[in-house]
Amino acid sequence: MARRKKSSPAEDVIDLVALLPWYVGVVLAVVAYVVLHRIAMAPLVAVKPGDLGGAMVGGVGRGLASVGQYILPLLCLAGAAVSAWRRRTRSALVDTVTRSEAPGVLDGMSWREFEMLVGESFRLQGYVVEENHTLGPDGGVDLVLIKSGERYLVQCKQWRALKVGVPVVRELYGAMAAMGAAGGFVVTCGQFTSEAKAFASGRNLRLIDGAKLHQLLKQAKAAKTAESAAQQKPDRSAARTPDSATGSANAGAPSCPRCAQAMVRRTAKKGANAGQQFWGCSDYPRCRGIA
Repeated sequence: MARRKKSSPAEDVIDLVALLPWYVGVVLAVVAYVVLHRIAMAPLVAVKPGDLGGAMVGGVGRGLASVGQYILPLLCLAGAAVSAWRRRTRSALVDTVTRSEAPGVLDGMSWREFEMLVGESFRLQGYVVEENHTLGPDGGVDLVLIKSGERYLVQCKQWRALKVGVPVVRELYGAMAAMGAAGGFVVTCGQFTSEAKAFASGRNLRLIDGAKLHQLLKQAKAAKTAESAAQQKPDRSAARTPDSATGSANAGAPSCPRCAQAMVRRTAKKGANAGQQFWGCSDYPRCRGIA
């Protein structure tokens, strides 16, 4: 896929923060402001006579901190906003695709949307997804997946009219060897040629066409929804109150011979009968009846 070339270090910072969860970007903004503000407001240190270099370094550092205490947090907040937007966009894309039964639901996407959709499909399957933001040619790698300590490479092809041929698959296979990846995926909204399928056969390469991607998204979304529902379902066994548990243990309890109230099972803590159980009045200590 084509890559947008970055034109400034500020964009690098925003893109880096955007790879993190949005709330991490907010935390980084707060930390950056606090640290740089303290540096900018720190009292001047007395400079020894003749130590012109030290004075210049201190002055430059304070000056950079004075400006950076506002710029760096703003960049982190911008990255957090981008991260939140990407997360919302990925979720919306998955919902659109999984709810649609149209065979060409993937065809109308831009290459960027398609890449985000593919990344989200792997996230739903438990992979950690890293987007490739290198400048220039991407070396056949659009996404890097990590799962159980293993690395996997993904090449996305938003090709509607043409079938993905064997050169694309060979390119990714070479990148896998160069980067020491455990496996790879080539994903397209269209189809693969028979030569591409033959090359991938028997190798740790998986080819995912549009129909398979649609199916994988539905399965992953359904599994994620079921998992969330199971986590939110109350545990009835754990919800038992101490009173209910006591009531079960005291089933068939006799009535107190003194006040006729229900008795409860107790354990003697002192005396010759220490450790033995007995029936004691539930109105103890006002009633000391035992049985």
